[in-house]
Amino acid sequence: MTQAREKIEDPFGAFCTDTDAYLQGAADGPLSGLTFAAKDIFDVAGHITGGGNPDWKATHDAAIKTAWAVRVLVEAGATMVGKTITDELTRGIFGENPHYGTPINPRAPGRVPGGSSSGSASAVTGGLVDFALGSDTGGSVRVPASFCGLYGLRPSLGRIPFDGVLVQAPSYDTIGWFARDAETFARVGEVLLQTQIPDAAPLRLVIARDAFEVADQAVVDALWPKVELLAGLIGDSTTERLAPGQLSAWPGQQGVLQSREAWETARDWLDQVNPRLSFEVAQRYLTAAAVTDTEVETARSAKEEVVRRMDEVLSGGAIVCLPTTKTTAPPTGQSASARTALRLRNSALTCIAGTTGGPQINLPMAEVDGLPVGLSLIGPRGSDEMLIGFARRVERDAGH
Repeated sequence: MTQAREKIEDPFGAFCTDTDAYLQGAADGPLSGLTFAAKDIFDVAGHITGGGNPDWKATHDAAIKTAWAVRVLVEAGATMVGKTITDELTRGIFGENPHYGTPINPRAPGRVPGGSSSGSASAVTGGLVDFALGSDTGGSVRVPASFCGLYGLRPSLGRIPFDGVLVQAPSYDTIGWFARDAETFARVGEVLLQTQIPDAAPLRLVIARDAFEVADQAVVDALWPKVELLAGLIGDSTTERLAPGQLSAWPGQQGVLQSREAWETARDWLDQVNPRLSFEVAQRYLTAAAVTDTEVETARSAKEEVVRRMDEVLSGGAIVCLPTTKTTAPPTGQSASARTALRLRNSALTCIAGTTGGPQINLPMAEVDGLPVGLSLIGPRGSDEMLIGFARRVERDAGH
């Protein structure tokens, strides 16, 4: 591996400009000739991991080892050409960073790319790299994949080693990736998952009626023909309500548990450094600090109920189909209150896989007024290969 960085033309503001992290891929390997970027939470030996916040970078030393996910990709022949911008400490969902700027969404200029893996999604969408690494705790791969029109996976919890990656909430943190086409996506998946991706398909499709009720009507109208397409390919489908009550009640438990873990992870650094943080990120940490043990216990019980229900829904080789996001990408520069309201409404869709620990893949199958919007598939824990293989089959057989 060489460390001499090549010049990157970056018209989208996707890459970090304060690091020259670069790793030449091995001469031979299954990913030989491909280029990729890594969200600036992945360690590269000899470089400081910035985490989207200048005070984080100023108070941490250069990494001693390269993150496992980066290393195996480079050993497989892919060249890492740079680090990409992220929301501060991965604590955002829209991709607007007050310190380093908001990467452009090449499919929707003037609208957010989605976060916190914003730069990675922007770089892939704009064709600057073949694929890119991100992370997903509360939706940080799935949301930008939907907003930018990309394939993106939140894998089963623990499926890809998190070694050498900046932690937010360990019970929810996962490593994901983006690609513009399903074949490249699957090639990368075989390296990261250390397995072969079969041409598989689920036995049954469950259409989540209450999840579609969360989405805007224009999103539902754009996605529904694609749902019917998938149902036809699978051959067996049912429509069910996931939540016994209201789906809007499901995100609360993840909000509490993820907040508690995020606070425990960052508490000492926040106390010692008193860093510069955006209002929204600071507010989220203050909210997290106020979470009580009683709230945590209540949330754990609620989480168990969600897991139990989803195990029922996903039994017998089923997968769940739902909108990835409530809307298409919103405009940049919205008020903090508007962003917060949309994030909370969207969490009814993103909390499901985060709670179960199962995989969720975004299929870039639809548009609303020319803006991308994604259709998601959620599978049982460990069904990552099946979801990726099915996505590849859908793209090949149906042209999506």
